[in-house]
Amino acid sequence: MRIFKKEKEQMKELASELDELKEEIQKAKMPEPVEKVALKEIERLTKTAPSGAEYTIGINYIDYLISLPWNKMTDDNLDIKRAESILNEDHFGLTNIKDRILEHLSVRILKMSHQHKILVVDDEKITRQNLEHVFKKDGYQVNTASNGMEALNFLEKSAFDVIVTDLKMGKVDGMTVLEKAKNVNPSTEVIIITGYATVSTAIEAMKKGSYHYLTKPLKLDEIRSTIQNALFKKKVRLEPKGPVLCFAGPPGTGKTSLGMSIATSLERKFVRMSLAGMKDEAEIRGHRKSYVGALPGRIIQEIRRAETKNPLIMLDEIDKIGRDFKGDPAAALLEVLDPEQNSHFMDHYLDVPFDLSRVMFIATANALDLIPGPLLDRLEVITLLGYTEEEKEKIATYYLIPKEIEEAGLSENPPVFASETIHKIIREYTREAGLRNLKRQIASICRKLARETLSGQHKNGQYTIPPEMVEHFLGPKKFYFEVLEAKERVGVATGLAWTEAGGQIIFIEAAKMKGKGNLLLTGSLGDVMKESAHAAMSYIRSHAESLNIPDSMFEAHDIHIHVPAGAIPKDGPSAGLTIAIALISLITERSCKRNVALTGELTLSGRILPVGGVKEKVLAAHRAGVKSVVFPAKNEADIRDIPEDISKDLKIYKINELEEIIDLVLN
Repeated sequence: MRIFKKEKEQMKELASELDELKEEIQKAKMPEPVEKVALKEIERLTKTAPSGAEYTIGINYIDYLISLPWNKMTDDNLDIKRAESILNEDHFGLTNIKDRILEHLSVRILKMSHQHKILVVDDEKITRQNLEHVFKKDGYQVNTASNGMEALNFLEKSAFDVIVTDLKMGKVDGMTVLEKAKNVNPSTEVIIITGYATVSTAIEAMKKGSYHYLTKPLKLDEIRSTIQNALFKKKVRLEPKGPVLCFAGPPGTGKTSLGMSIATSLERKFVRMSLAGMKDEAEIRGHRKSYVGALPGRIIQEIRRAETKNPLIMLDEIDKIGRDFKGDPAAALLEVLDPEQNSHFMDHYLDVPFDLSRVMFIATANALDLIPGPLLDRLEVITLLGYTEEEKEKIATYYLIPKEIEEAGLSENPPVFASETIHKIIREYTREAGLRNLKRQIASICRKLARETLSGQHKNGQYTIPPEMVEHFLGPKKFYFEVLEAKERVGVATGLAWTEAGGQIIFIEAAKMKGKGNLLLTGSLGDVMKESAHAAMSYIRSHAESLNIPDSMFEAHDIHIHVPAGAIPKDGPSAGLTIAIALISLITERSCKRNVALTGELTLSGRILPVGGVKEKVLAAHRAGVKSVVFPAKNEADIRDIPEDISKDLKIYKINELEEIIDLVLN
């Protein structure tokens, strides 16, 4: 009897637990299909033994469904001026990037702030006024007409989303208004209201395209819900399904912080998801709930933590997703990032559709080449190319230095960094497109100052750090101006290359020795670069006469092409022009001008084809002290985007043929 009573009490407890879950399901306001699934799961649990693993799995599943924000959303801040001020406050420069972000936000704001237009047509003044008051209170834009003729005049001048019209009115009745509205705009929904309802008129109205037929006296809840249902499809169409932005650029250029600024300006919850090294497809789609310890994918988990249906999710390092036998996470992201599909995203654990269309996704990447083509097609790429020295100096002055002074506890007696000091740190201790190393060097100086302050070396009062003191704090300079400090040599040409970390200066060296006409290539070159070297050699041999090179030179000598820093792999087509100039310099024994840098792809006929990464290469040339750069003429559009403060210090030559610049580059 004791055992029987104990089991009975346990059954009562379980029944009450399931009843509580039922109540919570109804409070969660899930979509109807999801609610059916949850209630069906509870019915199944009533027939399942509580001691079994299936019971625990079922309870956890229902808990997860209840805890998801099916209808909870944060209200977006629709002030574009506020968004602009936040972006300007958090990020210096990046004008084109900020303009594109503000355009993106403007479209979303305009769509989200759209007011639906309703036309109320009724010959009873009190009915018109009551409906106008109710609809305006619900946020709709309302026009009223006292008769059918007035309604027809409105339809000629303006478009309406919904028309609420009386059936019997003077000369022009509600049926005529319905016909005219559907002829002018078939997507306009018309709701007929009448105090003389008959089955025949209702059927006639429905045949002519009426959305609903309501009888007077009207019930406010009924008319409100009818209007909401009529506008549902239009609201779905108005939901901002803009492109998914992808910030691409070298490390340290502010990609993640831009996403945070957008979230702050819209007052949305910010969620950062790092995709680097993700190899399992289940991390996006989740595991089937039948497995012990199964969980939803990271997307659903983060939405649950954010407790809102419309957070801003930043997919960080989207170019570093891995793949193995467990599946391809990049392929699973195709559904997540497609605005046409993600409104019914199916997570394996939930096994019911979840609407991701309200989520604002922003991705970041260093190199676009590593992103699969179909996934890249779903992204609108905004490239962050790096900062000029002038921009870095201003960012250090207004942002980095004050922050690091505060971090180091020097706020009471803040040191002053002279402009020349900042310039010296940028030029001699950092060489990057972004700002991370610059921040580290400033932080290092501030920490050393904090220690010296405690040891009594600096008395109270303002302390200025002159350029001469930089070496005392940071040691000998780490970077040199190879271009300015090197001699002009025969067979050594200055080239421009693009890497994931931004633009870079490279030197291509060529040497000849007695041999049998062999071509040696070293420097960890990729296949494309090797082919460029062979193409350059073939061009020179085929144009030996015009270059005044005797044929015997090639037969009696071996030529060796080397790109220094042999441990670093190098590839790409843009070194063809530089290799050709290094070879011409070697064979004609004319030294290359070291302060002229080149980039371009060379064909066998001597044509120069366009290359990528123009702005990054120009920034690298400017940092290294180059005075002139040679680009393909077909890169004209890219050259126009170069900042004015950079282009004024550089002489840019645009060429179509190799012959045009031989005398310009060689002494």
